[in-house]
Amino acid sequence: MNINGVLSIRTIQGRNGPFNVGRLITDLGEFAVKDTLLDQYDEGRYEGNFSITQIFPASYFAAGRFVVEVRATLKNLTLEGVDELKPEDKAATSEPDPMDDQPSPAVSTVAPSSTDRLEQPSEVETSAEGDEALFGTLWPLGTQVRLDPTVDRKRFREQRNRLKALSYTFDAIEQIWSNAGNNS
Repeated sequence: MNINGVLSIRTIQGRNGPFNVGRLITDLGEFAVKDTLLDQYDEGRYEGNFSITQIFPASYFAAGRFVVEVRATLKNLTLEGVDELKPEDKAATSEPDPMDDQPSPAVSTVAPSSTDRLEQPSEVETSAEGDEALFGTLWPLGTQVRLDPTVDRKRFREQRNRLKALSYTFDAIEQIWSNAGNNS
């Protein structure tokens, strides 16, 4: 379903680092939004049209409280404007990091072989190989990059942080990362 509304995005400092949560206000009602794609936005109020794929009840414990909320899952958003958060949007609340709700990927416990340790690539090669592994099918990066919010949240945050380190900037209206200098 597509519906017009206002999405207020707040950044919360969690044990895994900063993460974003949203509150979507529409004529249909008010919904909590915890989607991965929010992690690339700055705090603010985003007006536009929102494609909702799911509405469901959710609950969590935080700061000695049991919270029940109605959540919406967003497929797409078409933004028309961005404003600063209003004071009522900035109310301090404790919320669990949505990344904690996702299963952890399996971690390899195999130690590197002696030949791996002897053949250390240069810093530039390591960075390029690391970026290729991090971005997968998005590699090599162009002057514009659109992140895939269907990857796990940890990887999405790592991609966002790396783009920032490479001097990319996020255009919220276009939902694309741009870098005029293209450092890749």
